[in-house]
Amino acid sequence: MLDIKFIPTQNPKPKPDWSKLGFGKYFTDHMFVMDYTEGKGWHDPRIVPFGDITLSPAAMVLHYGQEMFEGLKAYLSPDGRILLFRPQKNIERMNETNRRLCIPEVDPDDVLEAIKAIVRTDRDWIPSLPGTSLYIRPFIFATDPYLGVRISQTYKFMIILSPVGAYYESGINPVKIYVERDYVRAVKGGTGRAKVGGNYAASLIGQKRAAELGYAQVLWLDGVHRKYIDEVGSMNVFFVIDGEVHTPSLEDGAILPGVTRASCIELLRDWGYKVHERRIAFDELVEASKRGGLNEAFGTGTAAVISPIGELCDGDTKIILNEGKIGPIAQRLYDELTAIQWGKVPDTRGWSVEVEV
Repeated sequence: MLDIKFIPTQNPKPKPDWSKLGFGKYFTDHMFVMDYTEGKGWHDPRIVPFGDITLSPAAMVLHYGQEMFEGLKAYLSPDGRILLFRPQKNIERMNETNRRLCIPEVDPDDVLEAIKAIVRTDRDWIPSLPGTSLYIRPFIFATDPYLGVRISQTYKFMIILSPVGAYYESGINPVKIYVERDYVRAVKGGTGRAKVGGNYAASLIGQKRAAELGYAQVLWLDGVHRKYIDEVGSMNVFFVIDGEVHTPSLEDGAILPGVTRASCIELLRDWGYKVHERRIAFDELVEASKRGGLNEAFGTGTAAVISPIGELCDGDTKIILNEGKIGPIAQRLYDELTAIQWGKVPDTRGWSVEVEV
């Protein structure tokens, strides 16, 4: 069990307008910090006032990118309980990323205890309006002041919190997606399966181009053949073809194993849908659309939960899905997942973890 030192802030911040949160703009009063030293392990867990950190300009993370992060949320239920959605899955993925980046693993029980502690500390920052939540960002980075390519011997593990609304301004309304043909975000054997900042840095150029063309996100194709679908921006992606659900498989290791993705697959199969995890060529979608078999498409992720896709653009080829409206499967998934997350329906799967106050 962690012995967490607590240093309360002396300057509490005013709360933002819950109806105008956006995503990732505001931060709570405190943050969790814990250090790692080779030979000593993880030590000195503490909750301190949110603030800037001091870092050597030679810190290895700044030069060689040895870092990782996670993302999950805390939800306020109608009866006042604070709920986390499948945090063990995020922690499991966190340590998988740590192994890939040669970052020391953190005891899963300690991570969950730290998450609960910081959420409990800043529980009055959990917004209560419909569709709002408290975003939780755990992250680890290398701190050795050393200009040489090797594994760092010291690290810092931190958790910060941000009250958030909808990830996209359009909310649950369908978004337009641009198919990227020139750049790739990950390849087999790379870090696509890990949640690291480098994957997102590599995706910015595609996102920039998509935005300039009036699109909300990028559909990434595989880095070898440039024909198979990987992800949509920062989300996993699903397609409904002839009434059956298809999503890119994780076998190549270039796609992030999303917690929302796994939850959607489980729900869909429980509901009787056939779900196929396989390689999906973009040309398949074009052909399915031409014959009227492409029923709907949507992205899944912690930030947006479900993001329906209304249009796919690949050069001169444009595919309009479900007349640009949200499809019935995407709507049902969104309704079911958010009802579980906000504690509006009984959790029969054991997905919710309560933060005891």
